[in-house]
Amino acid sequence: MSRFLTLLAIAAAALAPLAAAPAAAQDAPHQRQARAVLERLVTFRSAAGHAQVPAMADYIVETLRAGGFPAEDIVRLPHDDTVGLLVRVPGRDPSARPLLFSGHMDVVDARPEDWERDPFRLIEENGYLFGRGVEDNKTGIASMVSALLRMRADGFRPRRTLVFAFVGDEETTFGTTRLIAAHPWVRSAEYAINTDAGGGGLAPDGRALVYLVQGAEKTYATFRLTATNPGGHSSRPRRDNAIYDLSRALLRVEQYRFPAMANALTRAYLGTLAGLVTGEAGAALRAFADDPSDATAEALYDSAEYVGATRTTCVATMAEAGHAENALPQRASAMVNCRIFPGVEVEAVRTALAEAVANPAIAVETTGDPETGPVSEMREDVMAAIARSVHRRHPDIPISPYLEAGATDGVVYRTAGIPTFGTSGIFVKPDEIFAHGLNERIPVASFYEAIDHVHDLAVDLGGDGR
Repeated sequence: MSRFLTLLAIAAAALAPLAAAPAAAQDAPHQRQARAVLERLVTFRSAAGHAQVPAMADYIVETLRAGGFPAEDIVRLPHDDTVGLLVRVPGRDPSARPLLFSGHMDVVDARPEDWERDPFRLIEENGYLFGRGVEDNKTGIASMVSALLRMRADGFRPRRTLVFAFVGDEETTFGTTRLIAAHPWVRSAEYAINTDAGGGGLAPDGRALVYLVQGAEKTYATFRLTATNPGGHSSRPRRDNAIYDLSRALLRVEQYRFPAMANALTRAYLGTLAGLVTGEAGAALRAFADDPSDATAEALYDSAEYVGATRTTCVATMAEAGHAENALPQRASAMVNCRIFPGVEVEAVRTALAEAVANPAIAVETTGDPETGPVSEMREDVMAAIARSVHRRHPDIPISPYLEAGATDGVVYRTAGIPTFGTSGIFVKPDEIFAHGLNERIPVASFYEAIDHVHDLAVDLGGDGR
């Protein structure tokens, strides 16, 4: 998962401070129940290589069975050393297509010795909840479990069937996501709600600024650049050198600028932010929303906060070279990670990198099997339901679709023909996004807002219960 909220940094800093809204009460039965679920979820080191996702899935199943869910409405989907999980709330109308909710159980690993607190113990401190996965994506998982338990306890019977998917390997291979997308309960879904994306931005004083709904994401692709050389003894330097050749190639990649691009999502998103930002940044945002080729809009290229929404981006992330300190390098390679704008083919990006390098001796190879997905056209009913939920707690803040610069398993659902909308209900400050990093945290109030948000959407979009 990659959060969009760094893009709100300038907006957050630009607005004058006001009093922050007080946190809602946190002692209702469903709140205490959800907090206990999150506390247990964080204890699972559900990162690749630790094989704890199946145990986490077992805990979720036990919790739901204790809450009254019958075995026939729960399906496990094993895959390698992990597992996916489906839970169904049958609908009253068999002609209505199902609605999918999705989140992922796995996390990026955390080294306890690097953290200030134990990453696998939920810790509340100074108004925040700390722990690996509290943002990415165990709050989403706790929210789905909470919504299921609340609906069951309330006797809620939706008009359409609701299916809740618990993914086991979003941070790695999407293997369980593909099994989920192909399952008979899911493949006819009208659309999906992804708790692993979307959310709100907070000003430095804690006020809600804006809420964003993910409608598409960039293609994640990594290319390997490799320079080779006969090498030799370091006492006899050659005019050609694999490390120097690769270094020159990477500098050309750094200097290359992919053309500006836009779609309805990015125009709406940047146009919304333009209404929150003053000065040159606001002018550039407005110019881009009106015309991406505008020279003023090109200033966004130099902004880490906004460049991801304006074009394909590529950046060197890893390098490896040589085999001995007293030998000329026979091989030097680097990984260049690209986030590709919707509609652009992976091979076109590989070709553009090779042309930018301008050295046929440097091999440019696509690694893995990058997966592309279409844009989900925003639905009025979904956006209206999200707005009703968000505005209950944050009246009148703007709500906009956006393009995710990072990657989620929404790409798998969209590729399978299931339009997917990312909305987590989580509000955070832009400088407090630590998903995948040290000391991951979310505001305590945001956790309770998130669990209510997912429940709101399940009841609202599922149809009137009785």
